[in-house]
Amino acid sequence: MSILLSTSYLPPISIISACLGSEKVIIEGFETYTKQTCRNHCVIYGPNGPQILSIPVYKVYGNHTMVKDIQISYTNPWQKIHWRSIETAYNNSPFFLYYRDHFEPFYRKRFDLLLELNTELLKVIFKILGSEKEIELTDHYSKQPNDLLDKRNLVRRKMDFSKISFPEYQQPFIPKFGFLPNLSVIDLIFNLGPEASDYIRASAATFL
Repeated sequence: MSILLSTSYLPPISIISACLGSEKVIIEGFETYTKQTCRNHCVIYGPNGPQILSIPVYKVYGNHTMVKDIQISYTNPWQKIHWRSIETAYNNSPFFLYYRDHFEPFYRKRFDLLLELNTELLKVIFKILGSEKEIELTDHYSKQPNDLLDKRNLVRRKMDFSKISFPEYQQPFIPKFGFLPNLSVIDLIFNLGPEASDYIRASAATFL
């Protein structure tokens, strides 16, 4: 079955697992944009523990702005800050040098819309994971879609995953802070490399 998801910036492992366990990925563009979600946030593992990277956005129509209309703000150099943070966090990871060129261009190019940036990043992530998963965007909003697996709630940044066991893998700062589960998928990619795909596929059914 095809899965319906909210857009997300460098999605957490849970969302990518749900994607790879479905037939097709449908991204919702017509829901109202809300704060405190991973639509414009991701969490990486920095030298001081979990670190939130947030894209500043502009709601064109105020609190009634739909996701498809959310614009990215460049009033501060967030791209430079994000890439510097990613480098600091993963420069010593086994596969950072191998995959960095897939991501660095996104921090030099300006995207007007958040949905566009997130979708292009998702395509790159799928390619790295060896998936040819098709991505489509919605053309209307449906509160209860009958023909799709609705997992738009996975976008909530504070969603409770305490009852889900994420297998531990090597992370550079484990000696200081321990293992951190369900971070941005780039944490998995930079640390596991080609094995990241196997890790995600093994947990796909958990999030469907």
